[in-house]
Amino acid sequence: MDCVSVPHAVRPYADRVVAATDAVCLEHLDVEYAGLCRRVVGKLGRKRPSPLTRGDLGIWAAGVVYAVGQLNFVFDPAQTPHATADQLSGWLGVKKTTMANKARLIRDTLRLSDFDSEFMRRDLVEASPLAWLLEVDGLLVDIRHAPAQFQVRAFELGLIPFVPGVADDRP
Repeated sequence: MDCVSVPHAVRPYADRVVAATDAVCLEHLDVEYAGLCRRVVGKLGRKRPSPLTRGDLGIWAAGVVYAVGQLNFVFDPAQTPHATADQLSGWLGVKKTTMANKARLIRDTLRLSDFDSEFMRRDLVEASPLAWLLEVDGLLVDIRHAPAQFQVRAFELGLIPFVPGVADDRP
């Protein structure tokens, strides 16, 4: 939980949500999903007032996993890993509709969009052309084809999610 930065008062709530998301992600999905869920929990924990302090923490955990799963196409059998909503519901012990409703609340609260590279798996970001398009002198440019120093500078400015070809440079 040390990697999730939340206010001290919210920490016990965030710890319990992360424990639940980690357990499900590490057993049924993968480490990258666990990390993305931690980032969502951290962002929820930093909201003022934090929504994590109200309601059932198991439902919050289920909503986080579902929301991250939606952004990463976890319900698509062509993706690896993948799962059905029924499987997620069973693993998390929460009704499917409750989990989906909480995920919708999370997506609305954090203003998550379908192409939000901050919470997408690295392989999906690499494959998404939208994450790499920058406007340079009025023209759209795929920054992956630019020299490395431009890619590094674009990353430092927060314009791209990571420097292509670097193992793991997410903050």
